[in-house]
Amino acid sequence: MGQKEYFRDELFIAGLGGMGVLFAGSLLASVAFKRFKHVSWLPSYGVQPRGGLSECTVIFSEERISSPVLGQAQIVILIDGTQYKVMEPRVRPGGLMILDNSGYKEEKEREDIRLLPLPAMETAVSIFGQAGSTNLILLGAYIAVTEAMPAEVIIDEMEKRFGKKEDVLKRNKIAFERGLELGRDNKV
Repeated sequence: MGQKEYFRDELFIAGLGGMGVLFAGSLLASVAFKRFKHVSWLPSYGVQPRGGLSECTVIFSEERISSPVLGQAQIVILIDGTQYKVMEPRVRPGGLMILDNSGYKEEKEREDIRLLPLPAMETAVSIFGQAGSTNLILLGAYIAVTEAMPAEVIIDEMEKRFGKKEDVLKRNKIAFERGLELGRDNKV
């Protein structure tokens, strides 16, 4: 994909409520606002207060965005692999799904999409003792694989948001950077 004269990226970030879906999407959208003329961030979540399917749509482009609502996106970042069957139809033909491989037990049925299962939750647990940074690991993998924008701008935004919370900033940067490594090592 990479930066082109005309660039548009459309993605869903999805997982279960409480997994950082909306945070990852808002972080990406905030950075995109600084680099692209048009950006859309649309959060969506079920009626369950916690634990239901949650997603957000992020679109950034040099051209006008006609609608923030998508039936399918070229990229799906799936934080909970158990939701694979729900999200597989939402990947546009020729698109890519980047997902956490824990809980992912289904066989890929579509030959018209690329699939990148990564040990994001396992990595988060091994580094931090809990799964709380899986979202940023997968966001890092997305940036490494697609080269949609430089990784440094995501890190700069994290520093802006969490500069006074050194522990949170350090944790988020480590998770994101580990995701970059996973993405670079596993490009599809």
